[in-house]
Amino acid sequence: MTDVAWAVNIGGPAYTAVDGTRYAAEQSTSGGTIGEIGVVKGSQDPVLYQSYREGDVEISHAVANGTYDITFHFAEPDDIARDERIFDAIVEGQRVIDDIDVMLFRDGKIHSALTVTVPNVVVADGELNIQFDASVREPILSALLVRADGRPERTWDLTWSDEFDIDGAPDPQKWNIEEWAPGVVNSEDQAYTAREENLRIAGGFLIIEAHKEDYAGGSYTSARIHSRGKGDFLYGRIEIRAQLPKGQGTWPAIWMLASDPFHYATTCADQEDWQGNDDCDAWPNSGEIDIMEHVGYQMNHVHGTVHGKSYHWSMWEQRKGRIILDDVANTFHVYALEWSPERIDILVDDTPYLTYINENNGWEDWPFDQPFHLILNLAIGGGWGSAGGPIDDSIFPQQMLVDYTRVYRLAE
Repeated sequence: MTDVAWAVNIGGPAYTAVDGTRYAAEQSTSGGTIGEIGVVKGSQDPVLYQSYREGDVEISHAVANGTYDITFHFAEPDDIARDERIFDAIVEGQRVIDDIDVMLFRDGKIHSALTVTVPNVVVADGELNIQFDASVREPILSALLVRADGRPERTWDLTWSDEFDIDGAPDPQKWNIEEWAPGVVNSEDQAYTAREENLRIAGGFLIIEAHKEDYAGGSYTSARIHSRGKGDFLYGRIEIRAQLPKGQGTWPAIWMLASDPFHYATTCADQEDWQGNDDCDAWPNSGEIDIMEHVGYQMNHVHGTVHGKSYHWSMWEQRKGRIILDDVANTFHVYALEWSPERIDILVDDTPYLTYINENNGWEDWPFDQPFHLILNLAIGGGWGSAGGPIDDSIFPQQMLVDYTRVYRLAE
């Protein structure tokens, strides 16, 4: 992965993370007071979050001039509600994260690990300087990871792709189209259709387009496609170049599910309809990998997540990361997954922002030893899309544009 320039456990001792990253004992840090959290959820490295500083925290650390990706580690220590601690992060004089609400960012839960990555930070004076600016209560910080921009080159062989260069419907040799009524999963508000208005290839792009309209008992339409049975993959690099929609209520996703959803299921009838079925544990047992999710009420915050029986959103233990990007609604980014028997890395433009390590504790922790397939969709509303407030009906239509999907295996 990218070279670690500096990693530090704020308020705590030296620590080696599960992925091998060595965090130094607190150094180059001043201000605030040290606190402790007994139990932290949502991370393979809870030790990093058990110590923290709260208050007027400042960091000044000598680094070589260059461009860095910085990952902030937070966990809310106090029993507070949304909007009761809000602060900004300032790096090299630039405000890089606005309105951090750790409890809200971590799905409304205290004592849960939150990572936020800021890419492409330029240091030109030989010293990395970080401050925080609070508007409500005081800032907190648990740990910091600073990585040099640029990754070691690896050689990949292309094994499957769709460049979306033939106008019309998606290639039926590569994609299946879902046609669903509203509310099948996640309380989503849209109906998924196969209509050209919602799904087409034009001008070199796959276009998934959401509309405000009455259809199939709902008030919105959109589209969802998947590659199951036509593109099923075990390990490698998967990348999708895409431009996202904008506006409150949008919830685009680039993600993967097990191609055999019953591989690790224990409560399902043979080949039953498992999606949206609480009586069948195909999900989460057989796993999910979210390469990109974005909710329009929090523009430019992109999420990567893995789910399994041991760690999933409904138990507030999912392993997830967040990265702050520039203008995702008007800029294409490459959303990628690198997946091996040992680890999962989720990246944007080759900046890794979530790493999940196989600790060899069994399928409950690591169901990712079987083929998965790709899913591309644009949901409207639902449990997460509406978490920031009502759907903004003035924004429609909205599009997710996909330039290509490519799957590689590691040549060496």
